[in-house]
Amino acid sequence: MTVLVTRPDRQGRQLCQLLADVGIESIHHPLITIEPEPKLEQLSSKLSTFDIVIAVSQHAVTYAHQAISSLQKNWPTTPLYLAVGQKTAQILSKASQQSVNYPHISDSEHLLAMKELGSVADKRILILRGNGGRELIFDTLVSRKAHVEYQQVYRRINLPFMSEPTVSHWQNNDVDTLIITSSGQLEHLYNQIDALYHSWLHDLLLVVPSERIAADAKKMGFNHIISASSASNQNLMEALQLKEQDIRNDK
Repeated sequence: MTVLVTRPDRQGRQLCQLLADVGIESIHHPLITIEPEPKLEQLSSKLSTFDIVIAVSQHAVTYAHQAISSLQKNWPTTPLYLAVGQKTAQILSKASQQSVNYPHISDSEHLLAMKELGSVADKRILILRGNGGRELIFDTLVSRKAHVEYQQVYRRINLPFMSEPTVSHWQNNDVDTLIITSSGQLEHLYNQIDALYHSWLHDLLLVVPSERIAADAKKMGFNHIISASSASNQNLMEALQLKEQDIRNDK
């Protein structure tokens, strides 16, 4: 098994190291880079005007905290803080020094099923995110009569690459598994790769963090998809280990 890891920067490198520690080979090829959003000077005071603050990713917390700390401000204590996943919740709790609740399965659907978001009519809710994504959370909370806003705290920038030499490199290194953590990254990868290689791409084992992304991948033509329980590196690695064990048992 050789895994193509597409997570950006530190998260991608850490995942490659985790895989190496359990004897799984990997190639790191980030599909995006992350940049902080400028002009967040009023973020701390803005947060205090909301009843509920939702962080949708670790990046959302990291860059929001950088903006708040750079001005020697603190996270307000008045909002209820929620996070999409356990790791994001841990980082947010440490940054805000507040209790942070999260769903047992790390996706938008299970977040929306939490009791804290059941009766939110007239509540003011802020979603900390990057440039785009998590529209289901926004639309569902609006349908529940909440007053919802986005706060963009970082930008995802797609990294282009040349199809033929890049895919040839992956094939020469026996890549048979792909980790993708968002539908946006999956679409970017698919669009960058020449149609000549789509059948090869479709036959890779694809590991994604949620059933929603798995459904998007199936529509694109992927044939072998595993949905991990979250986008955390640990859960992604464990999903791969289980699959590798299944392969060994079948031999």
